[in-house]
Amino acid sequence: MSIYDQYEAVVGLEVHIQLSTKSKAFCGDAAAFGGDQNTHISAISLGLPGTLPRLNKSQVEYAVRLGLALNSKINQRNFFDRKNYFYTDLPKGYQITQDNEPICLGGNFDIEMKNGSRNIRIHHIHMEEDAGKSIHDQHPKYSQIDLNRAGVPLLEVVTEPDFRSAEEVDNFMTQMRQLVRYLGISDGNMEQGSMRCDCNISVRKKGATTYGQRCEVKNMNSMRFARKAIEFEFKRQIDLIESGGKVLQQTLNFDAATGTTSPLRDKEDAHDYRYFPEPDLPPVVLADDYIDAIKTAMPPLPAQLKKQFQKELGLNEYDTNLLTEDKSVALFFLDFVKEYSNYKSAANLVINKILPFLNEKNIALSQFPIGIKNLSAFLKLIDDGQVSSSIAYQRLFPELLEKPNSAPLELAQSLNLIQSSDIGFLEDLVQKTIENNPDKVKAYQNGKKGLIGFFMGEVMKQSKGKAEPKATNALLRKYLES
Repeated sequence: MSIYDQYEAVVGLEVHIQLSTKSKAFCGDAAAFGGDQNTHISAISLGLPGTLPRLNKSQVEYAVRLGLALNSKINQRNFFDRKNYFYTDLPKGYQITQDNEPICLGGNFDIEMKNGSRNIRIHHIHMEEDAGKSIHDQHPKYSQIDLNRAGVPLLEVVTEPDFRSAEEVDNFMTQMRQLVRYLGISDGNMEQGSMRCDCNISVRKKGATTYGQRCEVKNMNSMRFARKAIEFEFKRQIDLIESGGKVLQQTLNFDAATGTTSPLRDKEDAHDYRYFPEPDLPPVVLADDYIDAIKTAMPPLPAQLKKQFQKELGLNEYDTNLLTEDKSVALFFLDFVKEYSNYKSAANLVINKILPFLNEKNIALSQFPIGIKNLSAFLKLIDDGQVSSSIAYQRLFPELLEKPNSAPLELAQSLNLIQSSDIGFLEDLVQKTIENNPDKVKAYQNGKKGLIGFFMGEVMKQSKGKAEPKATNALLRKYLES
């Protein structure tokens, strides 16, 4: 057994979620991503003397939404604190955050793993504002500061140290990103910094009940890098312990190029930040009616939809995951199956035709040209045997994309795609096929019953897809076995 097999990782996360509000947390400056440097700023976000913050009501609503989704207790009297520290991109010299009385307490989140689900406990969720951005690669001598992001509203989700592998962290962040998108509170774009996480990592012998000394890897905005950082730290800390050393509580930097961590500074404790209540903001008091209204307006969540798609609609896990990956697709599919009850056919159409079309054209689902009623009519032609599935998808569907308001039946008729079950028409095709393939007929009659597929294919070729399959199959068997 490897020495590493004797240990387990213990990881807790601090997940920073940038909210999709129009304005910043405590002033009216734009919170949009991008823009020219230092243009989304004002006297308030710069913290100039005499300015006062004001609360962003959308930030509060979004916090309650996330808390309800994560089964947290909503703290109906919560307040803000000042977290004091100096960074060049923190213009006020402190951050408005929540310390002693955050807006959401406790909670949990079930994450899906290959071998089942894992329940991750949530310690709390608090509201705060973001810092600006230091830019070190635009000038040969100087670092530059962009304060557009300073004051953008954040929610920080603090978990308990319940993760035991990098894979669990990856799955948690992926499913958290999906959740915040469903809730409509964040775009979750990690590459733009809309979701980042700090990983608190320690190790302990398997079976131990006490935690080891933790190190914090800051601002991971790529799950690939987060996985590498956790895997590197796991081995580094074990090697250090086994060689007689001691793990120090430190804040670490992760170098993506080398896949290694290095110390930034000794890790601060809470008292190092000199927290005290924010004097310029009153407590946030939330009435029962306010919370109930948010609860009533909550959208269906991924876990609920997955359960519904599998248990009520009978879809398999693979189809369910594809259909629930994006909220707009899941809600579209729900509307679709209200109109058309062959759930598997509807799922196949969405997965195999509609989603690839959207990706190819780089458009949103709302821009898809064919409405649900015509999609249902298209599938009915197939399920009723009026148009063969292959012909419908190869010829009728492209035509319907070009003429989305046309009735699928009329289009199929104009293209001469309607299958025929006329016995006279089919008998003629069957007899010609049998006459043209005496060797295959003999083989079939000698026991090679699988050749029925060959004969069906030949009839379909001759009819250009217009031969109705069930009637054709019955006629073929009748003539071949007579």
